[in-house]
Parts: sequence; structure tokens; C-alpha cells
Amino acid sequence: MGLLDGKVAVVTGAGGGLGREYALLLAKEGAQVVVNDLGGARDGTGANQNMADSVVEEIVQTGGRAIANYGSVADKAEAQQMIRDGVENFGKIDFLIANAGILRDKTFKNMTDEMWDTVMDVHLKGTYFTVKAAYDQMLAQGHGGRILVTSSTSGLFGNFGQTNYGAAKAGIAGLARSLYLEGSKYGINVNVIAPTAWSRLTEDIFDEAVKDHLAPEKVAPMVVWLCTEAAKDISGRTWLVAGNRVALLSWNLQPLAVNGEHHGPRDLEDLGKLIVESQESWPAINPLLALQ
Repeated sequence: MGLLDGKVAVVTGAGGGLGREYALLLAKEGAQVVVNDLGGARDGTGANQNMADSVVEEIVQTGGRAIANYGSVADKAEAQQMIRDGVENFGKIDFLIANAGILRDKTFKNMTDEMWDTVMDVHLKGTYFTVKAAYDQMLAQGHGGRILVTSSTSGLFGNFGQTNYGAAKAGIAGLARSLYLEGSKYGINVNVIAPTAWSRLTEDIFDEAVKDHLAPEKVAPMVVWLCTEAAKDISGRTWLVAGNRVALLSWNLQPLAVNGEHHGPRDLEDLGKLIVESQESWPAINPLLALQ
């Protein structure tokens, strides 16, 4: 008996890396899985069916149930078909893990409109298309569901050379922080995962010495646990998962200059003095640096 027996999941970008590990663990816990992957290169070019097919084969060989889908998340009709595939083959949809992504890294001065638009199409628009299709299906079914979207520390804290990727990932987190409020009325949980893992998207970013420490299979347990009954009341949260470390990102408001509303506008020099004098108490822009 698995923790997810009888459940149905759609995982985008599941042909390799993190998505593959999510699909394998979901299936191991009893879920039936739609394995989506366009099969393109990490910059989004090209397509082939081998990646999705190989993961489906792995699942079937271990006694699980899965089907492949080769659609692009950036195409609305194909995103809708991913969800229909789950319903037509397995009867319903319980979980969507929106994981598909590409990279077109470049410093902002060298960024082109094409680089910007392509990353936005796959990450932000692709997340919207797949989440909208899954959300609408969950509403029609009437028994709730789980939606997990993929942000990034690049979008939450920033990263050199990733203005397009960071903007898209910040937008995904913003989508989820609003959608969870609406989904709570219908029993649909929405959470954000910001994973750090060694994959073909990151192999030239991380030193190979951390390859085993940041193995993608170490991220999968947290993602799949959020689909279990034990996590039925958890929604609207942002989870940072790197190797065997799980952290909850929470917002902290630090008042710096407070005056009663009956006062007029502040004097610029007085305001500036308060701000500058408080700088030593400001938290780090990227709190993850404190863990290194």
C-alpha cells in the first residue's frame, strides 16, 4: 500500500531531472502519472518522445501505471490536453506538479527580446496554462486537489545573468500566493517549491563536487509529501528544498521609519538619516548565504 494509492498526477517536464524523480516517487507511492515532456534541449529547442517514454517505461516495469504526453506547456491547447489525458486514461486529476522549464541565461545588457519572451512563455505562461487547466478540472470534479508550482531562488532572491528566468520565477510565486486564497474555498491547495538540484539545467552552474549532495531525488520526498493526506491543510507556502535541507520561506516586515498619519510628509534628510542608521540591522538580501 502506498500513500497515494488511487490518486492521479500530472507532472510537466518529467522526462529528466527533478520531474523524473517526482514522477517515479509518485508512482512508487501508488499514484497514476501523466509523464509530460516535450523532449527538447535545455534552451527549449527541439523535441523528441524518448524522454517521456523512458520514464513511463521505468514506472511500468516496477508495476506502476503511467502514460506519456509530449506537449508543450507554452501551448494552451497542448497544456489542456495534458490534463485531459489524465482524465481520459485514469478518470480524474488529483495533483499537478508544474515543473517544466528552460534556460536562456544572459546578462541584461546582452538580453534579447527573444530570450526574454521564450523564457516567459515556458515558465510563466506555461505554468499559467497548465495550472488553469488543472484548476478548472479540479473545480469540475468537486473534491479538491493539489497544485505545486516551481519557483526558484533566482526569482525569490535574485541571481546574476538570470533577469528573464528570475522575473518568470517571481511571477510564478506571485501567481501561487494569490491562487491559494481562491483555491481554499474549493479544497485546492497551492504551494510553491523552490528547488536546488543538479540537473542538465544546472550542471554548468554548480561545481561537480556538489553533484551527490544536490541529487534531484533528494528534492522529490518533500514535493510528493505535499500530495499526501498528511499535508491536506498546508497551502500558500513557499518551500526551499536543497539536498536534504527543507526550509520554509516566510516574510518579515521590519519597520524603519514610522510616524503617525496625522503628521505631514517627512523631511527628506530626516527620513534618510533613519534609513541609513538602520542599515546594519537589515536582513541579508539572500538569506541562504547565511547557511553557507
